[in-house]
Amino acid sequence: QVQLVESGGGLVQAGGSLRLSCAASGRTFRGYFMGWFRQVPGKEREFVARLSWSGGSTYYADSVKGRFTISRDNDKNTVYLQMNSLKPEDTAVYYCAAGPRPSVGSSWYDYWGQGTQVTVSS
Repeated sequence: QVQLVESGGGLVQAGGSLRLSCAASGRTFRGYFMGWFRQVPGKEREFVARLSWSGGSTYYADSVKGRFTISRDNDKNTVYLQMNSLKPEDTAVYYCAAGPRPSVGSSWYDYWGQGTQVTVSS
């Protein structure tokens, strides 16, 4: 059974940092792309960042470029999202996802975690 389990969300002041983790299990993700998305009530799920599990190449949404970093630990089968210089507009539920294609569209991702809330106060 494939599982993606996010952790690390919480409440932080603007300008602060958080690191989200996504622990993956149940299958090998070699050849897959790991993505982070976020969603606020009433809006569509928004692409944040993705990483190639095999090669490590990364891609970011313009809104987070230079502030967020996606990385992986192969030994722990875990993907991270380091979020620095957080802004109130970063407030959302953050989801980890895995899919076979390097896409920014959520429909291309097969597996999803349950989400973790990030709240940035001004």
